[in-house]
Amino acid sequence: MKLAITGKGGVGKTTVAGTMARILAARGNRVYAVDADPDANLATAVGLDPGAARSVRPIADMAHLVEERTGAAPGSQAPVFRMNPRVDDIPAELSVEAHGVHLLRLGTVKKGGGGCICPESALLRSLLSHLMLYEGDAVIVDMEAGIEHLGRATARGVDAMLVVVEPGRRSVRTAEAISKLAGDIGISKLRLVVNKVTGADDDFCSRLAGSFDVLGCLPFSEDVRQADLQEQAPYDTAPLFREQMEGILDRLIDSLR
Repeated sequence: MKLAITGKGGVGKTTVAGTMARILAARGNRVYAVDADPDANLATAVGLDPGAARSVRPIADMAHLVEERTGAAPGSQAPVFRMNPRVDDIPAELSVEAHGVHLLRLGTVKKGGGGCICPESALLRSLLSHLMLYEGDAVIVDMEAGIEHLGRATARGVDAMLVVVEPGRRSVRTAEAISKLAGDIGISKLRLVVNKVTGADDDFCSRLAGSFDVLGCLPFSEDVRQADLQEQAPYDTAPLFREQMEGILDRLIDSLR
């Protein structure tokens, strides 16, 4: 299963992504968890020690690797470089393992000009495409509220895009925008998870189900909030949330059959 998980900042998409990765690993899958969000927190969400998490180096910052694979230095305006560099060895060599999950941090491309394709971007896109099309039993990509790392070639390997929302119109507008962008590159299977739901939000979930394929509504969890504050994995410290996520994952799998 290859999933791209996205949503407006602060809705809990990293919590959902990290917990899904742990569940899939516990079920015996070879799992790659890819942090493609500049606000990188996926490492602790899958259970990596906070100190070790901070030491995970973004691939976009590996200047020697970027130049070796693309033939151009990072940030350069080289007129010619390899658009499809070799990346097949990167997942095994540069991922960090935690609880059966193999973590990769993509990092942020520092663009020198609007709309340019730079060496770092070419490397990251090729790596993500390789992961989606060839690597592992499961790949979970934690993305910001945008899909710039995905292209049509990579989209062919995406089984579904999971959008995490919270009760509120701004979050839903983000989901609507993501849905359009996903459709533009050929991702037709889009699913929603509503997070941080309180008793007053029951009507919100039912209304949303009229417009989107909603896998489930997760209630606000103090255990999850504490896990975030203490940089721990909710999989380990929030048993009710973990159980609810198991159900959401099962419904997702069933919906893709």
